Amino acid sequence: MSTPQTKLKSKFDSKEKLVAAVKALTSDELWVPRLNKDRGGSKGLAQVSNAKLLKLHATFSTVQSQFGTRAKLIDAVLEVEGRSKDGGYRTRLEAYAVPRLFDLYTAKARKAGILKNAAVTKVAKAKVAKAPATKKPATKSSATKSSATKSSATKSSATKAPAAAKKPAAKKPATK
Repeated sequence: MSTPQTKLKSKFDSKEKLVAAVKALTSDELWVPRLNKDRGGSKGLAQVSNAKLLKLHATFSTVQSQFGTRAKLIDAVLEVEGRSKDGGYRTRLEAYAVPRLFDLYTAKARKAGILKNAAVTKVAKAKVAKAPATKKPATKSSATKSSATKSSATKSSATKAPAAAKKPAAKKPATK
């Protein structure tokens, strides 16, 4: 089982190096200043958990390589949704942080069929490969087929008849 600590050690050797890598990706092109430190507080990225830092690094790296800037990511979200001329929606998206924008883009792109989740396709292929071969049912003679269809027709008409609805039991008056 790989934990965030082991992932951090294998990729970055220490948390300080991971924080430095995330800070390098948080340029004005990708970053919305939302840290407590950015608002006058004393906490910064060093106080964030390892798992969240790893996810931030992966998200920022992917967004930077695929889109380059937040503005291009916002344009991609608007394009996928077919709302590229909607100014109000663009303004709302500009307030979103990059991880939220990227999650929104991936969800909408999958729904539109642009992106395909590799993990989902691997699981589906494995299920198809492991599915047992189905046997064909034995064929019946024409005489038994006709009698079977007659009996099933009578059964289906009998089952389709509305059942009598049960009335709820009347409440008994409370005794004192």
